[in-house]
Amino acid sequence: MHGRAAGGGEWHDITRGRPTITIGLLWHSLNSGNLGVGALTVANWAIARGVAEGLGLAPRFVIMAARDAERPGIDLPDTQVVSIDWRALAPGGELWRAMAGVDCVLDIGAGDSFTDIYGPRRYAFLLISKLIAIARGKPLIFSPQTIGPFTKPGYKASAAFAMRRAQAVFARDELSRGVAQNIAPGAAVRLAVDVAFELPFEDRSHLRGGPRLRVGVNASGLLFAEAERGSNRFGLSYDYATFTRRLLAALAARGDVEVHLVPHATSSSDRFDDDGALADRLAAEFPAAIRVPNFATPSDAKSYISGLDLLVAARMHACIGAFSSGVPVVPVAYSRKFDGLFALLGYDRILPVTGLSEDGALALVLDALTDRAALAAAEAAGMGQVQSLLSDYRQALRTMFLGVSTAA
Repeated sequence: MHGRAAGGGEWHDITRGRPTITIGLLWHSLNSGNLGVGALTVANWAIARGVAEGLGLAPRFVIMAARDAERPGIDLPDTQVVSIDWRALAPGGELWRAMAGVDCVLDIGAGDSFTDIYGPRRYAFLLISKLIAIARGKPLIFSPQTIGPFTKPGYKASAAFAMRRAQAVFARDELSRGVAQNIAPGAAVRLAVDVAFELPFEDRSHLRGGPRLRVGVNASGLLFAEAERGSNRFGLSYDYATFTRRLLAALAARGDVEVHLVPHATSSSDRFDDDGALADRLAAEFPAAIRVPNFATPSDAKSYISGLDLLVAARMHACIGAFSSGVPVVPVAYSRKFDGLFALLGYDRILPVTGLSEDGALALVLDALTDRAALAAAEAAGMGQVQSLLSDYRQALRTMFLGVSTAA
């Protein structure tokens, strides 16, 4: 097997007499600057590991990821990494060779990249890698992800080809399930939910409920840059930069609030998509706010978030970290994936893409601050739905793992 072990060195001796299973994790990442991708990876790794061990198997993992050096890699045991670039996708290339060493493949599509809206290059990477798994005869499951949209016939036909050859395709929202069923009739399309709800973390809920409310603001560098440049490619009905500054000013004016600026996606190569750089700017403008240091891992981020009384977040996986740790959250939506996910869980306290001015957006957040108990109750009910939706995904993994272990 080519690639490096995540912790350095060779596979650990984990078998202890148990049969091994080697699981390919396609389009996962251990070192993305976007902690959301890391959250998907760690959570899906943990789910797959738990299922395998429950079957008496000793799991090993091969993460197949785009080449990314934004941060040091997360250390996961018994895990190797194979980097995907154009050379790796070539016939007989690194990915072709890596696929030979795995028993099955879980493809999470980086969460929301199985679509043509990001352009032909990214779509080609996503598609060709799937075709390599299929050509190698490896059982393939699409782990819970956003599916589509697909805007042109050629993309629809090729996406349908890949989905029909998967053992199962798990959409993480109803709209994605509908897209998959529409373009790939006969594919085994099922509904699940984002696996990041299962991300392990250190519970810091004891920090909540102090004399000053700990309110986190995850301001998106991407949305802020769009607003400042006037491009607004996500079609928000309000000016995101103006809203963010007005929110911070309103919170700073209250004597009962402590503001925490919480970055969740950082980038050393794209200053327009860096929450950390924006947090620095906002901390200079609002010196009473606490500029939370950039997190090393997604679990570190979720652990910190779990100690807040409220989070207002534009990064979806920051929202999921709050929701799944019992922290009332106001998701700031910029695409359909927000509405699809939270509607599935019966949670409607979302700042929508359209329909509000800056005044309306600010009022919605401040109302949520006073209505935290109701938000927490809605989250608790939603987490019951999460467990139900993920149980079908776990069962599909059991079926796959049993199949490949029996065949071996």
